[in-house]
Amino acid sequence: MLKVGEVAVYPGHGVGRIECIEEKEISGTRKAYYIMRILDSDMTIMIPVDGAQHAGLRGIIDSQDVMKVYDILKDVNVAHDNSPWNRRYKEYMERIKSGSIYEIATVLKELYNLRQWKDLSFGERKMFETARNLVKKELSIALSKNEEEIVSDIENIFATNGRG
Repeated sequence: MLKVGEVAVYPGHGVGRIECIEEKEISGTRKAYYIMRILDSDMTIMIPVDGAQHAGLRGIIDSQDVMKVYDILKDVNVAHDNSPWNRRYKEYMERIKSGSIYEIATVLKELYNLRQWKDLSFGERKMFETARNLVKKELSIALSKNEEEIVSDIENIFATNGRG
């Protein structure tokens, strides 16, 4: 159970703050809802408290888990995917919507790698930005660092691996 004021991750939308927990009646059923404001877009969403875990709502990772994310980014073993863009796009979207920071970091790493081989299409660039924004936002909160420092850390990882 998340508390008011707590920061959490909602898959597909990103990091947000629980502003309140409200009881609402929708279609004749009364339920408690988290009212969450997404930090990047200022969008407000309602998530049923009893369905939050199923929807993938979760707390921010802790600082030890940040090292696992960095390890994923540092891993130079990337399968070169020659499948059509639309198939990769679908797979990447599923990973991003999973809400798993590890899956999102894998998408980011794969798109960084792909960028070394070819110019990214508009859709690939958009997905790259989405993955990078989700990773930098969560890591900045987990480590209490500003987002620019996180982006710098990520850029340094890829530069060190000869992929930046």
